[in-house]
Amino acid sequence: MSQERAVPASAVALEELSSWPEEVCRRELPSVLPRLLSMYQHSDNWIEHIQILKIIVEMFLPHMNHLTLEQTCFSQVLPKTVKLFDDMMFELTSQARGLSSQNLEIQTTLRNILQTMVQLLGTLTGCVQHVCTTQESIILENIHSLPSSILHVIKSTFVHCKNSESVYSGRLHLVSDLLQALFKEAYSLQKQLMELLDMVCMDPLIDENDDILDMVVVIHSLLDICSVISSMDHAFHANTWKFIIKQSLKHQSVIKSQLKHKDIITSLCEDILYSFHSCLQLAEQMTQSDSQDNADCRLFQKTLKLCRFFANSLLHYTKEFLPFLSDSCCTLHQLYLQIHSKFPPSLYAAGISKAEQEEIIGAFLVILDSLISQLLTFQPFVEVVLDSKLELPCELQFPQCLLLVAIMDKLPSQPEDVQTLWCTESHGSEPTARMSLLKAIFSSFEQCSGELSLPVHLQGVKSKGQAQVAVTLYQHVCVHLCAFIASFHPSLFPELDTALLNAVLGANMITSLLAMDAWCFLARYGTAELCAHHVTIVAHLIKSCPGECYQLTNLSVLLRRLFFFMAPPQQVEFIQKFSPKDAENLLLWQYISFQALPAELRKQTAHEVSRVGIAQCRKWLGSSRTVGELESLVTSQPYVQQTLSLLLPLLGFFTQTLDPQLISQVVSLQTSLLKLEPPDHVRLAALDFLSSLGKLFIPPAIQDKILPNLSSIFALLLADRNWLLEQHTLEAFTQFAEETNHEEIVPQCLTSEETKKKVVSFLEKMGFVNETTAARVERIKQEKGIFWKPFAKVTVEEAKRSSLQPYVKRARHECSLEEEYRSALQAATGALEAIELLLQKSPPPDWLLVKMETLQERIDKLKCHVF
Repeated sequence: MSQERAVPASAVALEELSSWPEEVCRRELPSVLPRLLSMYQHSDNWIEHIQILKIIVEMFLPHMNHLTLEQTCFSQVLPKTVKLFDDMMFELTSQARGLSSQNLEIQTTLRNILQTMVQLLGTLTGCVQHVCTTQESIILENIHSLPSSILHVIKSTFVHCKNSESVYSGRLHLVSDLLQALFKEAYSLQKQLMELLDMVCMDPLIDENDDILDMVVVIHSLLDICSVISSMDHAFHANTWKFIIKQSLKHQSVIKSQLKHKDIITSLCEDILYSFHSCLQLAEQMTQSDSQDNADCRLFQKTLKLCRFFANSLLHYTKEFLPFLSDSCCTLHQLYLQIHSKFPPSLYAAGISKAEQEEIIGAFLVILDSLISQLLTFQPFVEVVLDSKLELPCELQFPQCLLLVAIMDKLPSQPEDVQTLWCTESHGSEPTARMSLLKAIFSSFEQCSGELSLPVHLQGVKSKGQAQVAVTLYQHVCVHLCAFIASFHPSLFPELDTALLNAVLGANMITSLLAMDAWCFLARYGTAELCAHHVTIVAHLIKSCPGECYQLTNLSVLLRRLFFFMAPPQQVEFIQKFSPKDAENLLLWQYISFQALPAELRKQTAHEVSRVGIAQCRKWLGSSRTVGELESLVTSQPYVQQTLSLLLPLLGFFTQTLDPQLISQVVSLQTSLLKLEPPDHVRLAALDFLSSLGKLFIPPAIQDKILPNLSSIFALLLADRNWLLEQHTLEAFTQFAEETNHEEIVPQCLTSEETKKKVVSFLEKMGFVNETTAARVERIKQEKGIFWKPFAKVTVEEAKRSSLQPYVKRARHECSLEEEYRSALQAATGALEAIELLLQKSPPPDWLLVKMETLQERIDKLKCHVF
């Protein structure tokens, strides 16, 4: 079809009709309207179509019965109008590629089509406007065809305008004026249609009729239009959303079960994210340029206002339609995570100033916080957030931790059943596996290694009379966790105990420490009986450990800390229950600090532990053992390691009363032991003893025996690459250096420039590596991504296999073959030296010579392999 065809004879009659006065139109309506409708249906000329439509709308529509508009007019005119518009749009798109400044024919054709479309939209606007002005309230059934037809034309227009750059292949300037006019007409048409739809009344008592379906179609069509215009006109986009939300709430009672809630929530979340990212980009540009340009500030404020509008819209919609949002909970969860992943203090956040951060928090993020409050009681949301199979990328792990803490803060004000829902794991009958909130917090916290090591800082808790200060993520989670424990419902205490114990027994050290801190708060906040009960449980767990494992280490630290919070009467009961007089309880007492006991009880208990320890040593010495054998036994026998780990701190406790010769022997023994690389806990026990020697005056007669060994021990431990041992060594060495009267050995401990720099940096509280903040953040992000992957693949079964299993032998660092040869030879040499000492003390047994000859033969055979 083309508009260039000759004007038909009927055009003369149309011109005559257009001059009729209003009274004639009213009188002749019954006879003329059927003829006009017939002409409209059978005409194949675009210009004639527009003329007929204008006459119907402008001259005869005002005289029609508004109750029969659908039957008498709209149902017969609008389908043909939509087809006419689609034909013009197809023709326009097809010929647009040939547009050029040289091809005047195509240019004229395209411009004529666009002008015709503008006229058509204007006529439809008049039609909608007439319906609005003649009725106070509208029933959709009476205008059934109108909204859907208008919305189809509007969407098609906006899509064409949006794609105009590609459609017109760089020749947009030749038709841009008409495209702008087309957009404005579509804008006016939609605005008029929304005014009409706002007048629609629906009977809330009727559940099913065509009106309901029509309104649902209208809302979904406007939703499609929103996705088209989102980047074209922000104000128009926002007004369209405002209308969608308003109509959804207005007709909620009748359309709630028909709406595509998931599509609405998804689109709204996408628009929130888009406007939020735009807001962050503007804030980042302002920060980087240090600009105070009023235009930039106004644009930032305008975009932030848009963010707030969308967030409020989501909040209102969620509140009213919450029961229908089960399949939207994942989208809402991801929205929260995505937003907080791009906002400070996230490692992946944009660099924006403090002022803009506070504006965004006050205007936008507080609404998201309200959204979470609304979702607290909704079980599908709980299932999504606490999903045991939830796997998040690195950038969303920190926001998940923040979300869980925010939820934890809100729970104390919720009813018991809501607290129970969040704080208990799912039962077997439920479709998805759900963790408890506390378990999820510890699990999420464990995944924030980058944020913990940087560390990132968050706003601290406000307190009276004190300024609010920034705190680390560890402090943030710990403080809020302790506050939650203080308000914990008594019925949920078994869940708390389980979560804390599981976290303490976990393989991640920082998470275990967090659980210990929370447990210590519970010990202080709770009753003395509760603290004593927990100490007893931990003590039994330690005694039941089958061997050396990280769980035993974690439990021992917890026992040591909890013991300080026990009331003296409960400490007495503990001593009676786990008497230090019994050798089997030495395992416990090696982890308990005597400083936790009152003076008299401390003296008594230390005496009993010392007596039992000495008795064990005498028993060992009475079995024909030698000091020379002790060195090799320490590296192979766990019970000897435990005894030594207990004795060395005890000796440090009694340093001032020990015989100088005994101190000399202990220092000499430590020198020999450390060369054999004993376990870490033996070396830590040695440090406890060494740090206590600072206040000791060493008699001149034995200084040449003790001081060189002391400097050798400190030099060896300061050079150790184990970061935990290195930290304890620096602390012990600093204490020793500050207290000792023998200052001449301090420089002798610093045997290398690297060690000197390490000690100086420790004293000055400086890091060992100089790097910019940006470089450090980037490095930590990369490390987090690399390190987390293998841990994320560890299965529950693997974790169970590793828990509380005794070690066959002490795990050691991978070493070269040469080091293995040297270690084996040292062991053989030590055994020969022990035999030599025995021969000096007593006659050899009869079988010794035969065994030595057999050993010599094996040595000779080994020599053959060496050469």
